[in-house]
Amino acid sequence: MIVYEGNKKTFLDDVSNGLMVRKIEEMFDKLGIKKEQQAEMNSWKNSLPRMGNIISDNRIDDEVGIAVEFQIPFTSKRVDFMVAGKNDESDNVVVIELKQWETCQATSRENVVTAFTGGANRDVAHPSQQAYSYAKLIQNFNESIEEEKIDMIPCAYLHNYEEKNRGQICHQKYSDIIKLSPVFLMEDGKNLKDFLVKYVSKPSNKKLFEIIEYGKLKPSKSLQSAVGSILNGNQEFELIDEQLVAYSTILKLVQNSINSDEKHTVIVKGGPGTGKSVIAINLLTKILNNGYSCCYVTKNSAPRAAFSQSLVKGKYSLSYLKGLFKGSGSFIDTPNNTFDCIITDESHRLNEKSGLFGNKGQNQIMEIIKSSKISVFFIDEDQVVTTKDIGSVGEIKAWAKILGSKVHCNESLELKSQFRCNGSDGYLAFLDDVLEIRQTANYNFFDLDYDIEIFDNPNKMKEALRKTNTSNKSRMIAGYCYPWNSQKDKSKYDIFLENGFKAQWNFSTDGFAIDPNSFEQVGCIHSTQGLEFDYVGIIIGLDLRYENGHIIADTSKRADTDYSIRGLNGNVKLGERIIKNTYKTLLSRGQKGCFIYCEDKALAAYLKERLAKALGERDKAKIS
Repeated sequence: MIVYEGNKKTFLDDVSNGLMVRKIEEMFDKLGIKKEQQAEMNSWKNSLPRMGNIISDNRIDDEVGIAVEFQIPFTSKRVDFMVAGKNDESDNVVVIELKQWETCQATSRENVVTAFTGGANRDVAHPSQQAYSYAKLIQNFNESIEEEKIDMIPCAYLHNYEEKNRGQICHQKYSDIIKLSPVFLMEDGKNLKDFLVKYVSKPSNKKLFEIIEYGKLKPSKSLQSAVGSILNGNQEFELIDEQLVAYSTILKLVQNSINSDEKHTVIVKGGPGTGKSVIAINLLTKILNNGYSCCYVTKNSAPRAAFSQSLVKGKYSLSYLKGLFKGSGSFIDTPNNTFDCIITDESHRLNEKSGLFGNKGQNQIMEIIKSSKISVFFIDEDQVVTTKDIGSVGEIKAWAKILGSKVHCNESLELKSQFRCNGSDGYLAFLDDVLEIRQTANYNFFDLDYDIEIFDNPNKMKEALRKTNTSNKSRMIAGYCYPWNSQKDKSKYDIFLENGFKAQWNFSTDGFAIDPNSFEQVGCIHSTQGLEFDYVGIIIGLDLRYENGHIIADTSKRADTDYSIRGLNGNVKLGERIIKNTYKTLLSRGQKGCFIYCEDKALAAYLKERLAKALGERDKAKIS
């Protein structure tokens, strides 16, 4: 999604006439994209005239394309500035990251600097790394760019950056990324002009921005299908911005501390789709390749099984690779500091006791910290979905203190940007508000055109979902309101809805996400949490209703076989939290879209009303 598009001549006219900021603001409002208000307006006012000075070079043709603020597909990230054209050899699009920094500080972490941004000094990705990762993301998501042989050329322009501070931003430790993505400072205007002339001095015969914005998108990658390739050294995902900062921060800590007697505990906070699992798997690979002992841990068996089944032959034996993925109850009798590093994903799902009957061990958090020199916990406290889930930031900190492990939990370890739900932060805020988890200023729009549709007929929802299942990445999922009759008798059905709809629960929790035969079955929170799909079809049972102007979460409507609410002991608020968290988690599993069927007709009507406000005039068909 491009906010502003034109050619060199129209861009320079809009800049000189003072029209740029107004035009961009109008397009943000028209497209329903959230912006950062005054700070972002100031950046346009300061940076765009500077870019006008650069591209005014008469060696650059007036018909060369200019684009401002391009939203990268499937993410909430935006490219500041793009110039599209060609040279004698190829069609090119130069991706430019603009910064207003006057200085920064080099750090010892890979491609991370400290700079004053957002009102404070923060650890952020080096601008060259940022531009490079954005260019790679655009390439990776758009098949047409490859087919049309378009080269994406990244660079960064820090037009206020003082020459006396060049040694920090251009430190030798950043030389590799700067070679791939040059950085230009205040006094480098001529060099940047030469750079643009080298690649985009002439207009292309192709509609390059149209190809970038509307080109054929590649099937989105899912972590469950890429783990084997990652562990064998292939870079399947480009870590960007705060993902890179968190990854580099943890990696540096491991490198510095692994040979000392100190224990360290790292807490990484992030909501659905912020890349927690991607970072975790990349850390696992890097730490192993550096010769240290490491394993990946989840309480939920579904991601472990999906990851293990995607492994391919390579450096390690298959049995060894499978042994890298462990359950959270695996460390009851493990001696102190057996592992150099234990990476725990979905840490909000950790339990106190382990074993089939919950009668083994003392505390899973304690056992993980005790068993490793460095323990890393990825957590989202809003995804607690059973009464046994004790994983919280407070609990982790408390056990770390008891065990003498230094805690690392700060802004550099927070993940905020959305890489699921088509990159729409607004959609997640919409879910929070609609489900009455928390007020989010009554979100009435999505940041992006996320494909969401509410169905009155469950059969129609299933058939619409089937059409999206071209890569075996679409699944039906439901709240646990239906007895598991097919568990013992595969000829029986479990879920019966109107219009003659009937279905079975998933036969295998471990294989549901990747088994091509599981589309006809319905998954639950236990077979899908920690995983992602292209599209999901969510069946909301009668445990969630709409009455008297409010969402009602009713534990009495859960199936008798649902262990997630056992042990509430009259704690109504915890029961409500579990049900709402469950549905928010399910509704955010889809990367591209989410189809919804509600048993409660009042809830369906309410969701349609809220969705009508969210979509406005853009797609009334999806709320009819």
